[in-house]
Amino acid sequence: MRDRLKEVLDFLDSAGAEYFDLRYESIDEEEIAVENAVVKSYSIDQTQGVGVRVLYDGAWGFSATNRLSKDALLKAAKEALDIARTSARLKKEKIVLSSEEVYKDTYRSEFVIDPFTVEKEKKVELLVEATALMKKVPEVVRAEGELRFRKIKKLFLSSEGAEIDQEVVVSGGLIRAHAAGNGDYQVRSYPAGLEGDNATRGWEFIEEMSLLENAERVAGEARDLLYADVAPSGEYDLVIGGSQMALQIHESCGHPAELDRVLGYEISFAGGSFMTLDKIGSFRYGSPIVNITADATIPGGLGTFGYDDEGVRAQKSFIVKDGILVGYLMSRETAVKLGLSSNGAARAHGWWSIPIIRMTNINLLPGTSSFEELIGGVKEGFYIDTNKSWSIDDKRVNFQFATEVAYEIKNGKLGRLYKNFVYWGKTPEFWGSCDAIGNESLWHVWGVMNCGKGQPLQIMHVGHGTAPARFRKVKVGVRS
Repeated sequence: MRDRLKEVLDFLDSAGAEYFDLRYESIDEEEIAVENAVVKSYSIDQTQGVGVRVLYDGAWGFSATNRLSKDALLKAAKEALDIARTSARLKKEKIVLSSEEVYKDTYRSEFVIDPFTVEKEKKVELLVEATALMKKVPEVVRAEGELRFRKIKKLFLSSEGAEIDQEVVVSGGLIRAHAAGNGDYQVRSYPAGLEGDNATRGWEFIEEMSLLENAERVAGEARDLLYADVAPSGEYDLVIGGSQMALQIHESCGHPAELDRVLGYEISFAGGSFMTLDKIGSFRYGSPIVNITADATIPGGLGTFGYDDEGVRAQKSFIVKDGILVGYLMSRETAVKLGLSSNGAARAHGWWSIPIIRMTNINLLPGTSSFEELIGGVKEGFYIDTNKSWSIDDKRVNFQFATEVAYEIKNGKLGRLYKNFVYWGKTPEFWGSCDAIGNESLWHVWGVMNCGKGQPLQIMHVGHGTAPARFRKVKVGVRS
């Protein structure tokens, strides 16, 4: 494959393209879903192909193919070149790429046990047993368990001389209990909502989740929610758990920090950003203890890799430092507009997609508080966790989130359970009210599998390192 790709590079060089890169990917996927101790689905998939990206006279062309013969690859290269030439005649401005160091390297994600070597029966039995334990609770009408695994191999070559070979292994899953009774229906998930928790790790990550050990507790909490009171409305102090903090960061910092949104490239589909260029270096995004990084180097993070899909080495950079907006997620095309180098945030969904700016691991750096100190500093409020639903406007300012659970805090002590908890606000005001963040022992990188962006839609793996954090006088309940 390497030799065939080099022949395509030679062809594009002779055709006069100013820049071009080729990205071969092979993706293995395994997904298991069990419901009420019965296998619902078990899918195994494998795909491979090559994406060809060409810059000609300041305009992009892209094509892809899953046919890997020399002729098929040359055909895709010619198509990408033709698209670039046509686009060049219609361009409004010339695309220029930032200058970057060129690498020849190999990268492998860290794992102990390759999940693809673990017996299928063992994976199924884990979910069957976990869902059977949840079904012991009479009110649980549906008990679900999911596991998913990816093995992504990439070979990247560019006209600048880059030659990068990568392999990333992903493991993840969850259990979820659906309960009905008392005229109500409630859901409780573990270790997180949506698609659970995921990491660039192996089978050992699944074992560390302790799904069996938490199954009956999760089912019991789903049952208890049926009989809990509805959360009140008003203004309350909140301690927000790490899982919910991950989505809060994702929606209210990660997406608005994408420089293509800031520059208006995403307006027609996913909206823009309130974090505009005039605010860089001066805008107070949050309180002075709020520090948010983009860090693709964290071991095990779902947004961790060796190099992005432009051959830029993974790195750590600040988005918010001491509460001030200081940076963005950038590609080579957008970084040059600020006179900067890329911070390695251009990635593609697969070989069939062109790279666009995506989150890596967007993290709220830990503070110094223990969990007891976070709770102890609240006279009247709630501890909430696990996302249930979310909504945020196209500039990423006004948001509303709902969580699966809310526990009353009275005079620094956790109290009774409430259901249907909703909180809302404006992004800068909300982060400005943050007065304590959990310490490093509470910090965890949560893996989000389904971040959507772009037209055509691309789905990306991203991570969020978070600890529980405390916020003052947050609006709670349905808006009047």
